[in-house]
This record gives sequence, structure tokens and C-alpha cells, in this order.
Amino acid sequence: MTSKDFIIREIKPTDNKEVAKIIRSVILEMGAPKVGTAYEDKATDTMFETYQKEKSSYFVLEHYNTIVGGAGIAQLDNYDGNVCELQKMYFLPIARGKGLGSKLITICLEKAKELGFETCYLETLPYMKAAVKLYNKYGFKNLDKPMGNTCHYNCNVWMIKEIN
Repeated sequence: MTSKDFIIREIKPTDNKEVAKIIRSVILEMGAPKVGTAYEDKATDTMFETYQKEKSSYFVLEHYNTIVGGAGIAQLDNYDGNVCELQKMYFLPIARGKGLGSKLITICLEKAKELGFETCYLETLPYMKAAVKLYNKYGFKNLDKPMGNTCHYNCNVWMIKEIN
């Protein structure tokens, strides 16, 4: 199986249930807490609707008509500035290690640039080591404290990247 077996597309209303299931299952798989993470976000159950707001977009990763991951960008919550956040990037095991994370980040950052954002912020957990490694490789730099207020108080790795 290669990355050619996967497609990336914008989220549709019928994807909500499957995307929510993926997000929650990956959070549990990684041993992350349910509180203070995307697990408990109301938006996790209404991803299509959440990303219909201005200056936001969510993409799903599909493998033979089954959603196996996704990621999105949106204005950073509770922050006054032209900063987007890379949000809710989760992959099931079948999609990992194939370069798809890089492809999805590229698509999200291209969309962010198209929407006029200058900087991209993200939050994650220290034990999501593969994700942190990917973000570092992609040019995201660590911050000492969070920006805005995403309500994800258990996510204590904060990173930022200028969008060129």
C-alpha cells in the first residue's frame, strides 16, 4: 500500500460521525486525557459545520472510501492577530508512516496562505512523538507558552511557523 491509495479532499456533512470517531480513537490510543483535549470538544461531533466559518477549512484523508484521518486550519481562538491554527490532525495507524502527514500539512498551509494568514500555530502532546517530529521537520518551532485560548489545557507542546 502506498500513498497513491489515499486521497485528500475537503470534508462533507456525511463525514462528521466518522471523523469524530477517528479523533477520539486516536486520542485514546495515544493515552491522552479525554479532558482538556479535542476529545471533549463540541466541534469534534460537528466538524463539517465547524469548518464552514470564514477563513477555515478541514480536509479528510480517505482510503478506498473510508476516512482514515484529517486536519484543518482556522483562525486561532481568542487571539487578536492574523494567526491560524493547525487543528485536529489525527491519522489511524493505516495512514501513518507514508508521508501523508506532510502532504496534509502542505495542503493546510497552502489554504492558510490563500486565506491570508501569516503564521500557523499548533498545540499537541509531548508523547505524540511522531507528530512532534513531523512538525519540527516541517519547520514548526517550539514556544514557551500557549497563544490564544483553545481550551486544550492538557496540550502542553506549543509550536509556530511563519507561512511563506
